[in-house]
Amino acid sequence: MKLYLYVIGVAMVIISTINIIFNTATWYNVIIAVVLCTAAQFALDGIIAIIINKMSDKLYAVNNPLYSVSETEKKLYKKLKVRNWKDKVWELGGLGGFSKKNLASPNNSEYIEKFIIECNKGVLTHRLSYPIGFLPMLFIPNVCALTIAFPVAIVNLFLNILPTLALRYNTPKLHAMLKRKELKAERVVQN
Repeated sequence: MKLYLYVIGVAMVIISTINIIFNTATWYNVIIAVVLCTAAQFALDGIIAIIINKMSDKLYAVNNPLYSVSETEKKLYKKLKVRNWKDKVWELGGLGGFSKKNLASPNNSEYIEKFIIECNKGVLTHRLSYPIGFLPMLFIPNVCALTIAFPVAIVNLFLNILPTLALRYNTPKLHAMLKRKELKAERVVQN
């Protein structure tokens, strides 16, 4: 969380400083616009998360092909070394009632299924935040839409891509765990 707040704070300072230097607006209007655009990003991301969380878990089912991860995608995550940095990504799923920071019950199939569903919800939430993060550009007048709202939206995009990658990296591992549990349960029933 500290890393995210640091990135957001540094981005706000850089965006404000550049706009003040190039006199896109008065210094206080620049600062107000940067703060409002950043707050709008938090609000929009939060609204999306609330809407996704209210929808039925059936839409995010374990076997939903919309959330399957291809072999090519897995190779990409390996090249990006997602495993090395994924734990540094800000995880706010606990606010919605299910934290994905740690696997609390790795021996419980129902829990693993719920974890996969929550990962799928998170993926959709972050993916919807990509384009919606650019909405504040419509409400900022003049050049500030490009010099303030656009850079804030780019930072938001970056900060939403990271958790998407982490969630997509983890999902195949969860599917493999679930499959092992199901096979083990079948063997027990057969015996």
